[in-house]
Amino acid sequence: MKQFFSKFSRRAWIILGVVVVVLLAVIFFSTRGESAPLFQTAEVERGNLIATVGATGSVRAQQSAMLVWQTTGIVESVQADVGTRVNHDDVLASLDKQSLNQSIILAEADLASAQQALDDLLNSGTAYAQALRTLDAAEQAYKKAYDYRMGLNGRITLTEAYIVNGVPRVRYYKGYADAETIADADEKLLLAQSQLDDARRTLDRFKDGVDPAAVAAAEARVAAAQSTLNLAYILAPFDGTITQAEPAIGDQVTAGAMAFRIDDLSHLLVDVQVSEVDINSVAVGQNATLTFDAILGKEYHGKVVEVGQAGDTLQGVVSFTVTVELTDADELVKPGMTAAVNVVIEEQQNVLLIPNRAVRLVDGQRVVYLLVDGQPVQVKVRLGSTSGIDSVLVEGDIKEGDLIILNPPSQNGGPFGG
Repeated sequence: MKQFFSKFSRRAWIILGVVVVVLLAVIFFSTRGESAPLFQTAEVERGNLIATVGATGSVRAQQSAMLVWQTTGIVESVQADVGTRVNHDDVLASLDKQSLNQSIILAEADLASAQQALDDLLNSGTAYAQALRTLDAAEQAYKKAYDYRMGLNGRITLTEAYIVNGVPRVRYYKGYADAETIADADEKLLLAQSQLDDARRTLDRFKDGVDPAAVAAAEARVAAAQSTLNLAYILAPFDGTITQAEPAIGDQVTAGAMAFRIDDLSHLLVDVQVSEVDINSVAVGQNATLTFDAILGKEYHGKVVEVGQAGDTLQGVVSFTVTVELTDADELVKPGMTAAVNVVIEEQQNVLLIPNRAVRLVDGQRVVYLLVDGQPVQVKVRLGSTSGIDSVLVEGDIKEGDLIILNPPSQNGGPFGG
């Protein structure tokens, strides 16, 4: 060992000692914490700010219906499955006629009879011709009653028969009708007038070829029979897509049993709850962006279609329902999915932007720190709209290109919004 150390010259030992001293000095001063702090900075820039209000909600179809059986029976046919696109009044499933209640079976015959009666009414001219004959008869009866009554207003000719020497004789003389005769004539004239008015009204109802009241009654009988017959079927109430299907051929079903769910997937909506603080910034027609946990890496777009005017209180927090309709939904978006919605309430172009992480509150005043000649300089600011990441500089001695400190000393105040 002694031989090993003897190989180093005195000069080598001196150099080694100096290096050790320098290293100890660096370690000493770095651990004292007296060196200048290291700041994270960014240049103040101009840009565009998009202010949003964010919330989450679930996707729903604009129209959605749960279809159930209206009677008891055995399923005979099924024409739709999950994913099938159907049109209004399409038959989705039907029951075996032999398994139905007798009243439903007879409804088919009632429907045929009622439809035939309606067709006859719409296409036959018999009723119109009969109305014309009735009007002619009523007009003649009225004229006769009128002429008779008007003849009683003057003197009338009376006759008296007698016999002289076995020979019949007739005496003619002028007289006046008594009150009873006039009253009877008035009654007959009034009745004739009423019958004439009825005949005219009846004919008026046929001015377009048919009696609207009779047609309405016939159509009601057709609708009633069709409604009873429809109890044996499941019909689509609107255009949509089958999203749930339960029946299978041969199933025994009862009234109220679930059959299908249908959704109009061409119009998908998301209802979100917006706090009372932000609700007055939200309006119909504003754009929105939507993202889904179930659909990674894709952003969708929408518009606000409804803003609630009455708030709901839950655990002391008042919120309002805002409805957003997706404008570019695809087959990946399904009812029930959770969506993160950001409603764009304001857009500003070419403004000075201040990072929110750089803002502090000092004595109730918002401030930021600029790095000037290596030292932090406090600047009071007034901020406008915010995107959650940046805010618009409304007032403050800051210009584009200044270095703003992103991590100012914590002892100078809490962070913006904290």
